[in-house]
Amino acid sequence: MSVGVTAEHLTKAEDLVARTRAAGGLAPVDLERFWADEEIAARDPFARDCPQVRLGVWMSAECAFAELGVEEDWYRLAHDRAWSAELAKAYNDKAERIVGRRLLGEGIPDPRRRYPPVKALHEIFEARNVWNSGSYWLMQSADNPDELSGLLDRVERRLENLREFILPENWPREKDRLTALGAKGPLYRGQRGPVTFACSVYGAQNLIFLIADNPDLARRFGDVILRAMLARARVLDEEAGYTPQTAPRGFSFADDNCCLLNREMYERFGYPILKGVFDRYSPDESDARGQHSDSPMGHLLPLLGRLNLTWTNFGPTVTVAQIRAHLPRAVIHGQLAPFTFSRNEEVNIVAEFLRDFEMARESRGLVFATAGSINNGSRLTGLRLIMSAIQNYGRYGR
Repeated sequence: MSVGVTAEHLTKAEDLVARTRAAGGLAPVDLERFWADEEIAARDPFARDCPQVRLGVWMSAECAFAELGVEEDWYRLAHDRAWSAELAKAYNDKAERIVGRRLLGEGIPDPRRRYPPVKALHEIFEARNVWNSGSYWLMQSADNPDELSGLLDRVERRLENLREFILPENWPREKDRLTALGAKGPLYRGQRGPVTFACSVYGAQNLIFLIADNPDLARRFGDVILRAMLARARVLDEEAGYTPQTAPRGFSFADDNCCLLNREMYERFGYPILKGVFDRYSPDESDARGQHSDSPMGHLLPLLGRLNLTWTNFGPTVTVAQIRAHLPRAVIHGQLAPFTFSRNEEVNIVAEFLRDFEMARESRGLVFATAGSINNGSRLTGLRLIMSAIQNYGRYGR
């Protein structure tokens, strides 16, 4: 049984699933009314006139494999734009019939309006991004304290003229051409979180021992990560024509590995990086401050609460009630377990929704989504079942 799901939730879920099967596998939902109410909910999931829980399950391109019976080809999906657009169109034709909306982007970006690649944070830290097993993986660039210290020396030298390091040689020419076309330069407002990034660069076990046994070097490591992030963001802001006063606000992190650190370790290493970035790019209460961490990192909620996150997407063992206790104004994206959805466990899908709605009914601010990625195997009929659960059981009283 999923965390927090009760026998009452299961009984109610079984009833909706029985009605779905009796209807030929399509859950009972008034699509026109659902999408009208969803439009209102999307404006502000905390609002008193919000009619129902907002939907946050927007599927992903990889779901087309199982849905359409297409053999998995992750590399082609990531790199063949024309093929992935064709796959998305076929998927959307089916989605429109089942859930009433086209869910995946079908457009092919115009290469003439694309800025040349800018070096990312991992490249500043000499970590290579290697394709393996259907995804890119960052490879370590240091393996012991001496190597890490030498790496940080080189990174600090790069920071003295970071613009020259991260921008390609053809940048000035391409910037002038694209600016004339009205294409804004790329900004930097999201990053693999500090613990996950540091684990990639230095190794998970190495990082834990570093924080415990060599706090001065660990502090320096975190400080250089923060300085590099702020410097990279500043360069791209300036290249896009912004000043510190006019630059767009908001920043978010994806830090699955933050769960590896206990509260004290995270406070010493990860927390200062988030705080430093948020102080610069999200200083006001209304500025976006978000974190995705699809891992059991509930022990860090008191620290994340001090950062006043405005949205969360945490692991399936972290409950809505736990998050809300520390982040009363955060929009909670979750907490459906990704494999509950991708394995099409229909009763559990509905039961987990009932659990989350029960915890969010009074405070609101819930966007029902997977607590992590949406994986291949997640079906459009499962999405329709979620929509039915929202419409039948997830409406707020006025």
